This record gives sequence, C-alpha cells and structure tokens, in this order.
Amino acid sequence: MSGSLERKHRSPRVHAKRERRRAEILRAALRAFRERGYHATTLDAIAEQVGVRKTALYHYFPDKQAILLACHRDSIADLGRILAQARGRRGAAARLRHIIVEHVRVMTDAFGGSPLAFEVSALDAERQAEIIGARDRYERELRGIIEGGMRAGSFRRGNAKVAAFTILGALNGIARWYRPGGELDAAALGEQFAAHLVGGLLAPARGPHGIRTLQPGRLPSGPIPGVPA
Repeated sequence: MSGSLERKHRSPRVHAKRERRRAEILRAALRAFRERGYHATTLDAIAEQVGVRKTALYHYFPDKQAILLACHRDSIADLGRILAQARGRRGAAARLRHIIVEHVRVMTDAFGGSPLAFEVSALDAERQAEIIGARDRYERELRGIIEGGMRAGSFRRGNAKVAAFTILGALNGIARWYRPGGELDAAALGEQFAAHLVGGLLAPARGPHGIRTLQPGRLPSGPIPGVPA
C-alpha cells in the first residue's frame, strides 16, 4: 500500500522530468536538423547534443522520423493556440498582427527555428498528410482574416490568397537566416514583421473632404504551404 502511494506521489515529478527530457531531445534535434539537414542528421548526433547515449532516445521516440513528427506537431499545436488567441482580438488588423508576432516567436523560440520550414517530404505519406492538412487549415484561417479585413475596408482590396502566401513566406523564411543572439530579440523582430506585413495591407484612412490618405505608423496594438489547386 505504501509503495502504491509513493508511486502516486512520485508520478507527477517523473512525468515532469520525462517532459523536460523530451523537450531537450526535440530542441537538440531541431538544432541538428537546421545545421546539418534532416537526412544528414543521425540519432547519434542528436544524442550527443542532449548528452545521452543513443539508446536513451528510444525511451522517447522509436526513430528519427518520429522525432521530426513530434517537432512538427508541437509547432502545429503552437499555431493552433495562436489562432485561438487571435479570434479574441477585435478587428482584422489586430488579429493579423497577433498572428504575425506570435508566429515569429514560434520561429525564434528555444528551438531556434521551427520545423515548419523543414522538408515535409522527409515524413511518410500518412504523416505528410497530417502536417500538410494542419498547415493548410492555418493558411485558410489566415486568408479568411485578410478577406474579412478587405470586406470591412480596413485592408486595401486585393488577392487575399497572394497576401496570405506572402506573409507565410516571410514568416517561415525566418528559419533560414535567424540565429539567436542577434541584434533583435524575438519580440522586437515580431513587431518589425507586423509593422511591415500588416502595415502594407492597411487601407488608406479618410482625410478631410473624404480624401483617402495614408496613415504611416497607425498599426493596432494588441517552408510556405503548397498552393491549393
């Protein structure tokens, strides 16, 4: 009985320790994937970065592809949370700004580069379909926000699909050049991206006599997905 109680009280600590080690493995894997490429990265290289034997990785992941899939799923979950938070913002510009700032954070957080920019073809067909489907849903919601802003007159008229792909291309491209410790931290970088990407969509405001005028600086506070057929 006492042993059962001990296991019960110990299990949250064991679970927390396991989750920390899992996160360490994913961070190490993403660093290695970014530096060497997915195909050139071995489990030995990942284990070396974590500071464990390769056999220790098998307690968490059966193979390298499972590690990559977990990286993708974690980032997709992050994007899902970003969308849920954005829905609570008022107005298309505020929602889009939140998405951009937080997407930059995902791309520049402790992982040092999101797997969203990595080649999905490294996954098997079933796993590819899962990740591509999730990314497509993210793109569609982003496009819907832009379309809503265009209809409401807060964004200038144009092709919302092109605008969404332009934004996603800029955001996902961060993984190709971003290195931690640079001149701008993640928050400042996110603000810069939002200023350029949201600011470029804002419709000119009406000035005196109904004339449309540009309002610089009036930004509300608060790998590219494949083009669908």
